[in-house]
Amino acid sequence: MKEGILLVNLGTPKNNSIEEVKKYLKTFLSDRRVIKTSPIIWKPILNMILNKRSKKSAEMYNDMKNITEENLYDYTLEQKNNLQKLFPHCVVEFAMSYSEPYIFTTLDKLMSNNLDKLYIIPMYPQYSGTTVGSVFDEVMKYFVKTDKIVDIVFVSSFINNEDYIDYYVNKIEKELNTSYWDMILFSYHGIPKKYVEDGDRYPNECTKTTEKIMNKLNNKIKYKQVYQSKFGPKKWLEPSISDVLKELPKHDIKNVLVVAPGFVTDCLETVLELGVENKEYFLNSGGIEYKYIKPFNDDKDFAYMIGKILNL
Repeated sequence: MKEGILLVNLGTPKNNSIEEVKKYLKTFLSDRRVIKTSPIIWKPILNMILNKRSKKSAEMYNDMKNITEENLYDYTLEQKNNLQKLFPHCVVEFAMSYSEPYIFTTLDKLMSNNLDKLYIIPMYPQYSGTTVGSVFDEVMKYFVKTDKIVDIVFVSSFINNEDYIDYYVNKIEKELNTSYWDMILFSYHGIPKKYVEDGDRYPNECTKTTEKIMNKLNNKIKYKQVYQSKFGPKKWLEPSISDVLKELPKHDIKNVLVVAPGFVTDCLETVLELGVENKEYFLNSGGIEYKYIKPFNDDKDFAYMIGKILNL
């Protein structure tokens, strides 16, 4: 049996020019899973947003490059290579939802190998229609438009995998054993509350992740679950990490450990939001120590975890 593995991540601009950033944002914000407003209403709004936001976003991507040379694309490629080395009998590829290599192109490449079975792993630990659901849509569209057929194993989340939970437990334990912390903040990317009211199970999976980590950590340290990266005027999941960090020092919480179990790889939202912006909010409000724990990035533990999830 010939098997293939497809890793799918969000995407990133081809380079940090305003033109490429605008192109990426347009693709991302045109996804009906991400923005559920009618296209008739949304298109003129999107054009205004792109004209205003593209320059600022390009500057942010440049700021990130000054902090770290590797980005989401680099880490995804490295994880693809880790998986290929670990499972040489499989054909391993990676794709991006909103930038090259696109899902359709990569599926064509994979299916040219006459696969019998295809494993698809969206690189999002918790299910949301805005992320995993969007990947599922694209995969199904591909196979609807072709006569190709293959057995598909689609991983919708991996919060129940013990290796995933242990990865963060071990990282947190190391910090707790070497430094003093008043609280752990578990930060997850937010989504509009309306999406949850419509049935998206995302916040439940975030809460389960937090509880699983804390139960296994077996430590009495205070903790709080927060959300980040709000976009637009609609109400999003709360509490906001920035609001919480500004208030914590007033309650004598001045040493904070931040972990983001919803991210597999560092990106703009972690490197700048968690690593720089929110740190400044906390310290400027009277905080003393702030540390952000990085996700898997290029760590081979991620590849081993995927192997166990897929029973390879």
